[in-house]
Amino acid sequence: MVETISWKNGTLIFLDQTKLPVEVVYKKQKNIEQVWDAIKQLRVRGAPALGVAGAYGILLGMQHSQSLPSGEFITEMKKKAAYLNSSRPTAVNLSWGINRMMAKAESLKSKKSDEIWAELEKEAVAIHNEDKDLCRRIGETGKALIKDGMGILTHCNAGALCSTGIGTATAPMYTAFSEGRKFKVYADETRPLLQGARLTSWELQQAGVDVTLICDDMAAFMMSKGFINLVITGTDRVASNGDAANKIGTMGVAVLANYFHIPFYIACPFSTFDMNTAAGQQIPIEERNADEVLFFGGRRTGPIGVQVRNPAFDVTPHELITGYITENGIVKPPFFENLHRNFLK
Repeated sequence: MVETISWKNGTLIFLDQTKLPVEVVYKKQKNIEQVWDAIKQLRVRGAPALGVAGAYGILLGMQHSQSLPSGEFITEMKKKAAYLNSSRPTAVNLSWGINRMMAKAESLKSKKSDEIWAELEKEAVAIHNEDKDLCRRIGETGKALIKDGMGILTHCNAGALCSTGIGTATAPMYTAFSEGRKFKVYADETRPLLQGARLTSWELQQAGVDVTLICDDMAAFMMSKGFINLVITGTDRVASNGDAANKIGTMGVAVLANYFHIPFYIACPFSTFDMNTAAGQQIPIEERNADEVLFFGGRRTGPIGVQVRNPAFDVTPHELITGYITENGIVKPPFFENLHRNFLK
């Protein structure tokens, strides 16, 4: 597995995922502005990875503020936290990682700033290590769903590249594969930025998993012919009623799976559940630059001056979701009751 994020001796490094699959390029992050841009431009991406990136990003942003009085340190950190969190509004893991770092700092405000920063570094490393373990546990939870001879469809990239471990949607696949199960994965290309083509098919191929790349509009055909027996995707935010926001096109896959009576699962850690958001319509949906739609492979594919919509996510209604594969087991409907029961433990 490639290393998506690393922190060594005070240096933060991201794998630049916009260069894949042609080049494997690592870039040192010199300041919080560069981290903001890397998140915005999808150089680092994916719900779990954004939680880790947010933690390290705020740590990097406060690295040169250790001489401030502790009160000023906390005030400055709040400003930087709000700034970094503005880079991707839909992905709740980003704010989760930043808020956890902020809470840690607040609990240490009686200490000197350099002592606070040292404890923040430990917290960021803990978040990083927890992500790796969560991915492993999601894999253990979901592996039983994967049987020999299955065809499994996934959308976008919820793989090792979206995390710092073995991913979320791909975690059951990698775990089942490591245990010798034989199955085929179909990866939607995921327009307009081709995360399925550039990232998912690349990483599964690198790992030796049997993967076939298909265009987004081929999913219905493949399902109708019996090639798909299971769908597993990731998600960027889940509302308390079980509605899930994920990469644009996921809702369409869920509708198709429901029509063809194919189980549709979403894999994510509990940090992706936003219990403060009642339903999917309340999740903010990021609207991205029109050029992502107007150009394909460096060539203009839309006329100059045409109106463009480019929402980065859609929301899959909870009624279409078979279950959530989490680090603590599979959560089944009714989601509102079962999610609240899990969070009250």
